[in-house]
Amino acid sequence: MTIIELSFRLILSFVLLLALTRIMGRKEISQMTFFNFVSAIAIGTLGASLAIDSSISVRNGVIALAGWTIFTIVMGLIDLKSKAFRKAVEGVPRVVVRKGEVMDAELSKVRLDLDALNVLLRKKNVFSIKEVDYAIFETDGTLSVMKKEKHQPLTKGDQQTFTSLSPTHQVAMPTALIEDGQVVMNSLRELQLDESWLKEQLTSQGITDMSDVFYAEIQKDGTLAVDRYNDVLN
Repeated sequence: MTIIELSFRLILSFVLLLALTRIMGRKEISQMTFFNFVSAIAIGTLGASLAIDSSISVRNGVIALAGWTIFTIVMGLIDLKSKAFRKAVEGVPRVVVRKGEVMDAELSKVRLDLDALNVLLRKKNVFSIKEVDYAIFETDGTLSVMKKEKHQPLTKGDQQTFTSLSPTHQVAMPTALIEDGQVVMNSLRELQLDESWLKEQLTSQGITDMSDVFYAEIQKDGTLAVDRYNDVLN
């Protein structure tokens, strides 16, 4: 391989990787899930092979990169449409700390030990597990932490909210009740709610069909936050 050919391959590989990564979207670099990790390794390997492996023609290298990009985009579209597919490919978030208690079975499922858990908590400025109300290990390997009420700074707005609402409707943490137009039955059961309550809340917001709802989440104060399909950005 001559210097001129090597330079051409290097420039072509760089430009293609930059362009194709932009096409695949920001999720490839912002959320390193299992699929994104595999995708990043594969496209990096293909790009490197195109740059320095003279046994691979430029045409075949470009076709391989384009083909992998198309495959990744198609998988991403399926991921958006199918919750079951998303769960199978990316996994699900795991509650590893609940009410100050470590869920050792959940830690085992995500291959996380106590030392690693404490490191992740300290990065969230939490130095005692007993301060934690909920800690959720996300599919991208990050830890989301919600402290117990007594360890959170209390604002005037919080005081007004919690004194004006019935405690029977308050929940420990915001929880999704509708995702992609489908009711999350497990969440309803855990919160001891039913579909009648959910329909009543939606009706009060002028929504008569649950399939019109893209996402609905019950807040800590018991109110229902709703996001419909086809929102218009003003």
